[in-house]
Amino acid sequence: MFSKKIDFFKVNFGIAAGLILVLILNYFFPVSRIIDSLLIMIGVLATIPIFISSIKALKEKKISVDLLAAIALLVSLLNQEWTSVAFINLMITSARIFGLYTENKARLAIESLLKLKPKTVKIKFKNTIIEKDLELVQKGDVVIIEQGERIPVDGKVISGMASIDQSSLTGESIPISKNKGDKVFSSTLNINGSLVVLAEKVGKDTALEKIIKLVENAQNDKVLIKTISERFASWYILITFVGAILIFVFSKNINLVLSVLLVTCADDIAVATPLAFWAAIGHAAKRGIIIKGASFLEGLTKVKMLIVDKTGTLTRGKIKVIHIVSFDKSSPEELIKLAAIAESVSEHPVAKAIINQADLFGIKVEAPNEFREIMGKGVVAENINRKIITGNLLLIRDQKIKVNNYQLKRIDEFERDGHNIVLVASDDKLLGLIALGDGLRYGIKKTVERLKNIGIDRIVMLTGDNFEVAQRVAREIGISEFHANFLPKDKLEFVKQHLTKKNKIAMVGDGVNDAAALALADVGIAMGVIGSDTAIEAADVALMNDDFNKIAESILIGKFVLKVAMENFIIWGTVNILGLILVFTKTIGPEGAAAYNFFTDFLPLINSVRLFKYHHRQLNPKD
Repeated sequence: MFSKKIDFFKVNFGIAAGLILVLILNYFFPVSRIIDSLLIMIGVLATIPIFISSIKALKEKKISVDLLAAIALLVSLLNQEWTSVAFINLMITSARIFGLYTENKARLAIESLLKLKPKTVKIKFKNTIIEKDLELVQKGDVVIIEQGERIPVDGKVISGMASIDQSSLTGESIPISKNKGDKVFSSTLNINGSLVVLAEKVGKDTALEKIIKLVENAQNDKVLIKTISERFASWYILITFVGAILIFVFSKNINLVLSVLLVTCADDIAVATPLAFWAAIGHAAKRGIIIKGASFLEGLTKVKMLIVDKTGTLTRGKIKVIHIVSFDKSSPEELIKLAAIAESVSEHPVAKAIINQADLFGIKVEAPNEFREIMGKGVVAENINRKIITGNLLLIRDQKIKVNNYQLKRIDEFERDGHNIVLVASDDKLLGLIALGDGLRYGIKKTVERLKNIGIDRIVMLTGDNFEVAQRVAREIGISEFHANFLPKDKLEFVKQHLTKKNKIAMVGDGVNDAAALALADVGIAMGVIGSDTAIEAADVALMNDDFNKIAESILIGKFVLKVAMENFIIWGTVNILGLILVFTKTIGPEGAAAYNFFTDFLPLINSVRLFKYHHRQLNPKD
């Protein structure tokens, strides 16, 4: 696919070079029949693709920019304005070259990601280490990664310790320490140490490959501003065409008509607008922000209401056990063991905190025989004919387990202190409670203020936690509106109630429990999705790390690109007005109009191309 595009690029470049050469020769040898013949031949050949494109657009009931060029070419051919024919074709061919340049630039960015993958991999097989081609590595292989090597698979560390640079995926160059049990990802770099990794995802299933696929698909997304420009172009072309007819009726001057058509061609805008958006999407990907399409990038700039899930978004999501309280004679170790058995299959942050506490106690946790996770409430499990229930008070009551006044008082005390409470019950009896705590993300209050400063009018926090926990977090980070005790279905209903055509809504969550709400919102943003297939699929914008500030950065990137796009329209409108003045004052004729349009076409294109070379500080200006 890539090689075909390069070949097409060369063909168009060859046509452009031929047209420029003939135009130069015609300028120095204006009466040469050979040069005239070459001019006619190349001009007519180059015209064919434009006529084909126009006919295809008309069949699809579309009025394209090529149609106006085709009309101008037809009039030029009939009027034997061969120089104008050459300039029009040079103009269209140059636009094609810029379009291909844009596409190839994006593909080169993707190829640079692909180069991060090692070609061979060290595999531990029995008591020996062998080398395999990357394509031959399978799930379940044990991979050795030495210092200075890139990790070839997504997997879990089974031994060793190392500092890993994950900037290729997250955009952040601060090394992350990896130890036994930690997840590692393809393309990341082992800076120091060595690891033995169990391969869990290989080839197309790795995080790197999914990012590459997302960036490729983003290029095919329909840009909203492009749709607006197409509608504008349809009316613009129709008005220009009608105007040209009226000019001919009143002036009988075909050269004047031709000059107007040549000046008013809008092929530069047709290329410059998507060029700006694709450049920004590529830039964002390098910063660890995966935007699935240009319409979502523009959608971010129109967001007025940001709905945020608390756990793992505003808070670190690294919950830990703070207190263990028994309501009978059970020891803390016994309560943790029961809870860990029930929670061992769950991926919820609370479950991981309980499992971690069991590890600290040296408790070996067995998986339950049966497991049922009730979203927003907790877990019901069976283990060796013993029913274990872990969750909130709603679940305990659903299971018809009695809760006395003393137990309610203790639960209320911990909730008022801002703790998450997990109740542990077994055999129809409430055994005790586990109180957990979670810290706020670093700099979260400043980021909330920043979001308000860049145009977010309303920030709403939703959480399944109790009112006291929600109130404490909201107060600390500066959010005035919050809703507690929300189940996933409640979050979905809340998003549905606030969807309007006028103002866009963005939903921020973890992409797993909030998948439905993320999909329903105008823009769904999943945080810290590295390695999470569900999160990547659910969101429109996927943040590869847990930096909440990336949301503000995404919005600012979108605003900057829209600014560039609007500058393109201003440049285009200005040069068109100047061109028409030159035409109606008879300063330039058809040849001059064609040359004028050709040279001014590059202005909006160059304005967009500069996005490829901008540093993130320029794309992300201070607000």
